[in-house]
Amino acid sequence: MTKIITRAATALGVLSLSAFAAAAEDCAERGALDALYCDANGDLVADTPTDPAKLSNPDTLVFAYTPVEDPAVYADIWEPFIAHLSEKTGKDVQFFAVQSNSAEVEAMRSGRLHVAGFSTGPTPFAVNLAGAVPFAIMGAEDGQFGYKLQVFTQADSDIKEVKDLAGRRVAHTSPTSNSGNQAPRALFPALGVEPDKDYEVIYSGSHDQSMLGVVAGDYDAAPVASEVVDRMAERGLYDPEDVRMIWESDPFPTTSFTVAHNLDPELTAKIKDAFFSFDFAGTKLGEEFDGVSKFIPITYKDQWAVIRQIQASNGVEYTPQGLAGK
Repeated sequence: MTKIITRAATALGVLSLSAFAAAAEDCAERGALDALYCDANGDLVADTPTDPAKLSNPDTLVFAYTPVEDPAVYADIWEPFIAHLSEKTGKDVQFFAVQSNSAEVEAMRSGRLHVAGFSTGPTPFAVNLAGAVPFAIMGAEDGQFGYKLQVFTQADSDIKEVKDLAGRRVAHTSPTSNSGNQAPRALFPALGVEPDKDYEVIYSGSHDQSMLGVVAGDYDAAPVASEVVDRMAERGLYDPEDVRMIWESDPFPTTSFTVAHNLDPELTAKIKDAFFSFDFAGTKLGEEFDGVSKFIPITYKDQWAVIRQIQASNGVEYTPQGLAGK
């Protein structure tokens, strides 16, 4: 039976990296990975431990989906998949309702989270700080996947294009968000404005809050993820007639689905099979994610190359401080 974990996770920033590093194995190559992990094969993600004593095979799997406005709603939406995951692995599965990207990363790093969907921007932090190994993404039957950064303002606003954001109050979501912060910082200067310099950045906390804030007039505009605002409109959380899109990007990869690097390989294989054998048709998950019909295999090295490029251009460092936006 699925259970919901609602207690807040400890912020990653309070962890002592030196204490963790002291326990790290000697490693000839780890790239950007934290000292806890090694990358001998050069695929940019943490290797599975070679010592059987360091493998994890928990009786209960903990699953989390990226932070959303109403975690309880998503616990219900994910119920069909969680039941399928439980059947395929023979494990009880708990849904962990995370409250922030930092909490989700810390939970996997500490070993309390085994399977998780991380948002686009936080995925590199999960990989490098928590040993997350991305392997799947939601997609269409033809293999297409992704979302766009879209910029919205009020329908009657005099803002017509991105350069008109100068001098305005603009909602970004959180420091690690790709479409809600990192991509705008990398892309907007070429469109005529530099965030923080030409307009005031106000962190709303989520794409949902950014969009609702634009509708309410709390913000003059907001860069948001297309997939989020589409789902909000479908649930009637705002009236599309109240807003106007002034710009959108080329597609980015959406939420990465990951496993903890230290899970027993046989368990990892069963988890992956659960994802790739899940049938979205007729489920709440299929209804929520319109146009999605299956999980598609991906690699962090290939599909997240553009995201790493954007973050590198912004000077992002994969540290607890970088995750917190400090």
